[in-house]
Amino acid sequence: MKFNTNSNVYIIIYSVVMVVIVAVLLSLAALGLKERQNENILNEKKTQIVKALGYDAATVQYKDVVAEAALLDAEGATVNNDVAKVFEALQDVKGSREAGLFPIFKATDGSVVVPLYGAGLWGPIWGYIALASDMNTVKGIVLDHSGETPGLGAEITTAKHQAMYVGKTVFDGEDLVGITLKKGGAAEGAMHEVDAITGGTKTSDGVSAMIKDCLVSYKPYFAAVKATAEQQVSNELNTENNGK
Repeated sequence: MKFNTNSNVYIIIYSVVMVVIVAVLLSLAALGLKERQNENILNEKKTQIVKALGYDAATVQYKDVVAEAALLDAEGATVNNDVAKVFEALQDVKGSREAGLFPIFKATDGSVVVPLYGAGLWGPIWGYIALASDMNTVKGIVLDHSGETPGLGAEITTAKHQAMYVGKTVFDGEDLVGITLKKGGAAEGAMHEVDAITGGTKTSDGVSAMIKDCLVSYKPYFAAVKATAEQQVSNELNTENNGK
């Protein structure tokens, strides 16, 4: 049977067949690449965690510095330490928080890394912040964004900006105050402030709010770690005194 290749019916059938074939090929390609894409996403997150801890991700691997990954509940208790589940929660930090699950990464030196998620001027901002074993002093931070203005808000991604957080503290006594990006510059000796981004007020405000809002969710965990450390010190002193 000979088809009239110039007829509308032939053209429509041909177009539909080609669309189906292309769709099938694209679907097969996507499925074939999905595993590799997921692996790349996982490696990217591990790299950011290593950087937040202050290490050079080119020479230090995640497995060498992170002892445990866990999901905490609102009371600071571990509800899941399955690494796959923890990284799955990182795919939607906002949703995980709303569900009462809070990812945390515990480093070999006692420090911890928690994910950050908030809103900048033009879209989401996110990152990771690492606190030393005192659950107060910032070891490092990694920040990123989806659409902040180049040269302005986008400066939060630069090493120069992120270096300003190191050594700052997020608690003022018992109050969790976070880190404020101060317009006009941080006051000399201010432990809870860094310089705001010049011309990036909205992004700076977004980062300030993000850090505090995210860390507040981990406050029960921080308190438990501090209490355990204080008890250990007390036990050691008692042992020492009893031995005299």
